[in-house]
Amino acid sequence: MIADCFYGHLLAKGHSVKALSRGGPALDALVAKGAEPFLGSFDTGAGELDTFFEDADAAFLMVKTIWGSEDFHGHYPTVALRFFDALRDSPVKLAVSLTGMGSEVSGNTGHFQGFHILDQILNRLRDIKLVHLQGGWFMQDLVGWIDSIAQHERIGWSLGPNVKTPWVAIQDIADLAAKEFDTPTEQHRLAKQLGIDYTMTKIAAIIGQALGREVDYRFIDRSDREVETVFRKRVGTLGRRVYDNDTLAALNDRRVTFRDDRTALRTTMEEFVKHTLRPLIEKARKDGVKPETFLTGSSQLEPSLA
Repeated sequence: MIADCFYGHLLAKGHSVKALSRGGPALDALVAKGAEPFLGSFDTGAGELDTFFEDADAAFLMVKTIWGSEDFHGHYPTVALRFFDALRDSPVKLAVSLTGMGSEVSGNTGHFQGFHILDQILNRLRDIKLVHLQGGWFMQDLVGWIDSIAQHERIGWSLGPNVKTPWVAIQDIADLAAKEFDTPTEQHRLAKQLGIDYTMTKIAAIIGQALGREVDYRFIDRSDREVETVFRKRVGTLGRRVYDNDTLAALNDRRVTFRDDRTALRTTMEEFVKHTLRPLIEKARKDGVKPETFLTGSSQLEPSLA
């Protein structure tokens, strides 16, 4: 979705765009707007990737997160090396990379460790100016709690209730990425952090205010045996559990955090909830109960875990 919005911005401003895709309606829509199609994927290694940048002067890079994969830490380095191989002998002079919060932090940080490796590999492209767009949590990720809110009026997660983390709308990321192409940086390496800070308690309150009823946030202790049982039942492997636990620990311990000096964003959480999330929650209430996920299962755990 980010790439589609981003390409659309560039095409609307008259840029020549080459769109890399595995095909489908999204690519067809971009081609209809004037994009040149290129079948392939840096995520899977499909296509003649070495030729993709041969006539480009700028590139937008993004790694797809494969949540169902067990190769959590191996995926990002693999894709980053494909980027590196395709870019190092290309005419590209500017690359804008969508990375994530915590990419400047080394060590065992779960999901954020992949972003760190991605940035380090891309920084080896000495002849290319590189902008790292460090995105926070996507506001669209809150869609994962729609059924939990609709059925139980609760969000259950393992982020500390008073821990502030940055949230950003996908559309804002696309807008800001496109602006980097309109006004290229003069710096060789530049990192911009994208996100507005909210605690989970505050997000629950914003959702409740939009719905006209109370929505609470329940902290879920992942060291609890019952939580582990629910997680394994809904998600699967021990490897995934460790990976997720490391991600949440890095945030709760404040090892991964954002600076105060950030790029201004257009979309607030209040606006996103009102215009995007609330209609989806109301629809879920009308549609009735759906199969449980880990997130909906967490919302039903005993209060002792709060």
